[in-house]
Parts: sequence; structure tokens; C-alpha cells
Amino acid sequence: MSKVRKCRDLTLVEMNGDNLLVIACDSLGAIGTKEEDYLKTSGSIVGRFTVRVPLMEVMAAGAVPLLIINTLSVEMDPTGKDIIAGIREELTLAGLADLTVTGSTEENMPTRQTGVGITVIGKAAAADLRLGKVQVGDPVYCLGQPRVGSEVLAGVVPDVPLLKKLLAQPWVREILPVGSKGVLYEAGQLASTVQRKFSPAAVAGLDLYKSAGPATSLLVATEGERLAELREIADVAVFPVGTIQ
Repeated sequence: MSKVRKCRDLTLVEMNGDNLLVIACDSLGAIGTKEEDYLKTSGSIVGRFTVRVPLMEVMAAGAVPLLIINTLSVEMDPTGKDIIAGIREELTLAGLADLTVTGSTEENMPTRQTGVGITVIGKAAAADLRLGKVQVGDPVYCLGQPRVGSEVLAGVVPDVPLLKKLLAQPWVREILPVGSKGVLYEAGQLASTVQRKFSPAAVAGLDLYKSAGPATSLLVATEGERLAELREIADVAVFPVGTIQ
């Protein structure tokens, strides 16, 4: 019988043998092309920036994405098609163009506001899972300024290719995409996973409490100080934000 457990925003399902399903989801509302959307932008942008959140969460945990499920509270044509095209665009950028995408749209009622839910299901061997790997004394860095709303399109943000580069570094212990609760909250989650505390540093030019919207910041815990290496790898700002205590 499968065992199901939670780890931060992820759901882990133990399968037969040594494998697990790693599941993440995200939602979006009132952003798009509909008349009552609060923030106007294209369906393609909606799809791209909604799928990247659970996609990065699953990949950061060490899992290989298997399936994308979209639940769209809009009609298929034209809005749904535009959103799905954006999902496909982001998957292509991530090197996952052939990944299966399935889902549903609203065809019974007219909609006046965009609503999107996306679930990503991945698979990992237990030995490959990158959760609870931080250790006492590990420095934590924030890659990318937190951005929300229209700010998201105003500059470069961390993406899946950068995430893959980070995962390939032997000195990277753990990576955590930052969500709506901000850098400080997520850093605390990183530490509490191993029953430790996060000790924040004085950080200039970074709002530790601001929402990072669709994962526009990444927390990276490393083995030893790696500021120079991270700044060489990343095309976004890198901030030392504290240590695991």
C-alpha cells in the first residue's frame, strides 16, 4: 500500500520498490485577457509562469517530471489554447518538450475572469531525493529579486535552465523556490525540515518578506561559502541571506 506524506509544499507518494512520486501544484487567478482580470497579460504568459512554479519545485526536489495536469477555468478556444501554448513553451525551454500535458477547460459556462490550476507529477528514487539535505552551518543564498504582478515581466528571473545548472553542482545541498510568503519564511522552512533554525543575515537591497510571485527567487543552500561560484553561474542577482543553525 502506498504511503503518502507532505514535505513543505510537496506531496510524496511511496511506490513499490525504492521510488516515489513527487507532486506539486500552483494556481493563478485574475491575471490574463478576460474583462475582469486584474492584471492584463497574454494567455501564453499565464501558462508559462504558472507551470514553472510546480515544475521547479518538483525538479528542485530531485525528481524527473512525468506529467503536467492543467485545470483551466476558461474556454478552450481561444483562451485555453493560448495558456496551453505557454505551458508548452516553458516545457520546451526546460528541455521537456515531449512531456505529456493533459487537463480540462470550462465549456458549460461563459467566464469573465481567468482561473488556472496546474499540477506537476514527477518520479524519483529515494536516494536521489533532495529534501532535508541542509546541515548546520550551511550558508543560504537567494538568487533573483522577489517579483510579483507586473514586476515579473520587468527583468530577468531564475528559470529552469539555471535550476538545472545548480542541481549539477556537487556543493549545492538543497534548492527551494520562493513563493508568496517570501524569502525569510521559505528559509525557515528549509531549516525546519531538518529540525534546525534559520539565522538571517543583514541583507541590503533584498526584501525578505516580499512575495516572489511565480518562483522569481530561488533559495540555495551550499556546502561552504559559494558566493563567487553562484554569481558566475547565475544571470540574476545573488544575495547571502543567512545560515542554517
